[in-house]
Amino acid sequence: MSDGAGPSTSSEQRQRGLNVEALKQHVLTHKIDCGLWGIRILTIIFTFGYFVPLFGNAQNAYYKALIANAAINALRLHQRLGRVRLSREFLTELLMEDSCHYLFYSMIFLYVAPLTLVLLPVVLFAILHAASYSLTLLDTLGQNSWWGARLLISLVEFQSLNILRLIAFTEIIMMPLTVFFVLMGRASLLTPFIYYHFLTQRYTSRRNPYNRNMFYELKLLFERTAAKPSMPSFVKNILLGIVSFTTKLAPPQIAQAQQRTQ
Repeated sequence: MSDGAGPSTSSEQRQRGLNVEALKQHVLTHKIDCGLWGIRILTIIFTFGYFVPLFGNAQNAYYKALIANAAINALRLHQRLGRVRLSREFLTELLMEDSCHYLFYSMIFLYVAPLTLVLLPVVLFAILHAASYSLTLLDTLGQNSWWGARLLISLVEFQSLNILRLIAFTEIIMMPLTVFFVLMGRASLLTPFIYYHFLTQRYTSRRNPYNRNMFYELKLLFERTAAKPSMPSFVKNILLGIVSFTTKLAPPQIAQAQQRTQ
């Protein structure tokens, strides 16, 4: 029975255009990339488990998603930087990596009471990168394999710019929320200060300008809203005060560059 099943199965795979052997070889050759893909899928599952706790505890799923995100970014740092070196240059390079930022992000909120918005950047990044690598796996398996999955991936890629902008907006809006969390007794006094450090890292990111762009868009929105003739003076003062306060908190080198361009 088993001898007869083997050829028929392989013939069915050929008819469908599935190249399973190529997929196996790809997995063996790109173990870390495939591992990252698997952990990202787990991150999505854990996040879904937090919002829809069908199996297990929602709070456990929340922290598992953060731990999975930390593992993803630790592996990405290993890929990009290799072995740890005890030098100032390595530390500088480490702190400039986006993966380091989100490893730091997970560590911040692992010790804070669950906040739904925290998982939004985590799961959106997981969806973006998992979709991208899923396409690589599907191409390895065969050009005509799983057209339904390819359609979903194309939808994610089509919305990638909006997803990245939403992530940037969430990163920004989380700053005042951490302050509210302190006032509610659900976070320590250090949480806003630590998160501010994370936010400045995102603002000065070399590879991801979306946080800076979103800050600029919000600044323009606030200034235009304040400039409306029908706007009450106290609301205008609040909006301009927020803009002024936020500008003062911007990293010095970025703030100086913006002043030169204005």
